[in-house]
Amino acid sequence: MTTFFVSDVHLSESREKSTDAFLSFLDNGTRGASALYILGDLFDLWLGDDDTRFPHLFILDALKRVTARGISVGVLHGNHDFLLGAGFEKRTGCRLLPDPYVVDLYGTSVLLSHGDILCTDDVAYQAYRSQVRDPEQQHLFLALPMKQRLLKAAVLQGTSKEAVQGKAQHIMDVNKDAVEQMMLAHNVRHLVHGHTHRPGIHGVSLSGQTATRIVLGDWYEQGSDNILIWEKDTFRLATV
Repeated sequence: MTTFFVSDVHLSESREKSTDAFLSFLDNGTRGASALYILGDLFDLWLGDDDTRFPHLFILDALKRVTARGISVGVLHGNHDFLLGAGFEKRTGCRLLPDPYVVDLYGTSVLLSHGDILCTDDVAYQAYRSQVRDPEQQHLFLALPMKQRLLKAAVLQGTSKEAVQGKAQHIMDVNKDAVEQMMLAHNVRHLVHGHTHRPGIHGVSLSGQTATRIVLGDWYEQGSDNILIWEKDTFRLATV
């Protein structure tokens, strides 16, 4: 049996190649898998479960085809699609999971996260994250007409891009202590996350023992190491 992990697909109208590649992966690449985990930022901008802009409906239908084949699909919220809700679950058959989340993979406990909560050196981002993840703030936002949501999101995206340009690269990466603390708190030796767009497999020292942090790549920029394939006795990063 095989379990797949992806993250940071960032599907949008302007990224047709990513959309085509991901649709092909869902319809063909997942056949025979036992489970698929999407670790956040499946969509580049999700403004609520009534957000029907292209290519959202095509992706929802494809996910439904995957779950209809009996494949379990778990989804974490990312910093671009944290408004995925019950409507998304009902339409696709996917399960929205808390972040972080521990999954048992053939007898091995593996911790899953989008990864943004580990970027603790970016104080400004963490303050923003707390604000937009507040249920009351989300309720008020989702009550707005879609046109207003689009306008507000455009302003936030512009502000975010400006902020990123002014930050040192290391500030936007995960914090070593935060990684170790999270892994120790959940008693795991494997962590899988995305968000940073810096794919690789890294060693982590936990109380004198060696652990592993696996980072997934994105689907639209580097386009490499954007899938983790986990089988009973082995795992590897690959490129779709």
